Amino acid sequence: MSWKEAAEPVLTRLPAVERPTGHVPFKRKLGWTAGVLVLYFFLTNVGIYGLGENSDIFGQFRTILAGAQGSVLQVGIGPIVTASIVLQLLGGADLLGLDTEENPRDQALYQGLQKLLVIVMTTFTALPMVFAGFLQPSPQIAGSLGISGSALGWIMFAQIFAGGMLILYMDEIISKWGVGSGIGLFIIAGVSQRLIGGFIAWSGLSAGYVGFFPRWYGILTGQVEMGPVLTRTGLFDLFLGPGELLALITTLLIFVVVVYAESVRVEIPLSHARVKGARGRFPVKLIYASVLPMILVRALQANIQFLGRILNARIGNDMPAWLGDYAGTEQGFAEPMGGLFYYLAPIYSPADWMWWLGETAAAPWQIMLRVGVDLTFMIVGGGIFAIFWVETTGMGPESTAKQIQNSGMQIPGFRQSPGVTEKVLERYIPQVTVIGGALVGLLAVMANMLGTIGQVSGTGLLLTVSITYKLYEEIAEEQMMEMHPMMRQMFGD
Repeated sequence: MSWKEAAEPVLTRLPAVERPTGHVPFKRKLGWTAGVLVLYFFLTNVGIYGLGENSDIFGQFRTILAGAQGSVLQVGIGPIVTASIVLQLLGGADLLGLDTEENPRDQALYQGLQKLLVIVMTTFTALPMVFAGFLQPSPQIAGSLGISGSALGWIMFAQIFAGGMLILYMDEIISKWGVGSGIGLFIIAGVSQRLIGGFIAWSGLSAGYVGFFPRWYGILTGQVEMGPVLTRTGLFDLFLGPGELLALITTLLIFVVVVYAESVRVEIPLSHARVKGARGRFPVKLIYASVLPMILVRALQANIQFLGRILNARIGNDMPAWLGDYAGTEQGFAEPMGGLFYYLAPIYSPADWMWWLGETAAAPWQIMLRVGVDLTFMIVGGGIFAIFWVETTGMGPESTAKQIQNSGMQIPGFRQSPGVTEKVLERYIPQVTVIGGALVGLLAVMANMLGTIGQVSGTGLLLTVSITYKLYEEIAEEQMMEMHPMMRQMFGD
C-alpha cells in the first residue's frame, strides 16, 4: 500500500470550502473578497482572552506574515507559508509522486496534505508562543476564573489555533469564490494599513508628530527641531531623522521599479492552427514567478529567527555565544546581537548597517558579513523558490506547452507539438525565472537597507505593490470575460 492509499481517507475528509460548480459573476466575487477582507480586519482587533504581558515573536517579519500581535490572528499566514515551503521542497525533489496537473485524485490529495500541514504548523507555532513565555496568561484573569495559569494558557492556545484555522479557510474562500488569493490580500491589507499610517498618522500637537506629512507640517512651522540643512546634523535629520526623505524616496522608487519590471517581458508569437489570421503572443515576464516566492524566502528566515528566540527564551544565558547573543529592544522582543542567529537575521533598517550612526554595537566587518549573508540568502533563495514555484503551479515549460497546445495555438514556423513548443519555451522560462527571482531578492534587501515609510519593510512594500498590480490585471481580465462570455469558453469557464 502506497502512502497515497493510506492517507487518502484522512486527507480527502478534511473540511473544505465547496468549489463553485459554474461561473461566479464578477460582482459576487468582489462581494466575497470584500466580505473576507472586512472579517480579516475585524479579527485583527479581537484580542486573545486571558492575555497578560506579551512580546511579538515575529518582530519585523510581522508585515509579511500578516495577522496582528495579541489578536486571535496571532500566527497570521505563517503556518500556510511554512506548509507551502515544505510541500515545494518535497515536490521539487519529486518525493510526493503526485501529478497535480492532470490527475484530479492527486490534486485532492495535494490540497488535503497542504491543509493537514497547515494544521500541524499552526499547532507547533502557537504552542511555543503560549508556553515559552512570549504570550503570558494574566494572573488576574486566571484568579477570577478560579483556574491555574497553565489552564488559561490552553484556553489562549485554543483561540490562537482557531484564528489560524480561520485564516486558512478565509484564504480558501478567496481562492475559490473571490478575486486573487487570500494570502496576497492579507499582506496588502496589513502593509497598506501601516503605510497609510506612516504617511498621515498624527498623535496630536502635545504628543508629537508620527506620520510623514504631520511631521513635515511640524518642521515647516518650527515645532519640530532640525539642524541647519547644510551641516552634517541637518542632512542626517533631513534624510534619516525627522525629515525621513530617504524612506520617501525608497518607497516611491519601489513603486516605480516594480511596475516597470512587471511590464518588461519576452513575447513569444503564437498563431492559431486552424483559424487563419488568428494570432497572439505568450508573454514571459521578467518577474515570471511573481513575487510570492519571496514570501517563502522571508518566511524561512522568520522560522530561523523564531527558533532562535525560542532557544533564547528556554535556555537564556546557557545558550552558546557562537549560536546567539540576545538582548531586549524597545519593541518588546529579543533581537540577536551576535552569533549565528545575528548573521542569519535580515537587515531591517538603515540603522542596522550604518555603523557610523552609532546605533549598532557590532563591528563594521560583522555588519558587512551580515549584509552579505542577507543578500546571498535572498538572491539565491529567490531564484530557487521561483523555480519551485513555477514547477509546482503549472507555469513551467512542459505545462505551458500543453496549455498552448490545448488552446489550438502554435508557434509560427514550428510543428504543432507540445514537445516542440516545450523546447522553445525552455530557452526563456527557466532563465527568466531565475533572473526575476534573484532581482526581486536584491530589491527586497536594498529596500530594507534604505528604509520605507511606516517601517513596513522593503519586502512587505515590494510584495504589496506587485500583488496589487497582479490583482488589477486579474480584475481587468474578469471584467473582460464578464463582458465577452466567449472569452470564458476560450480560457476555460
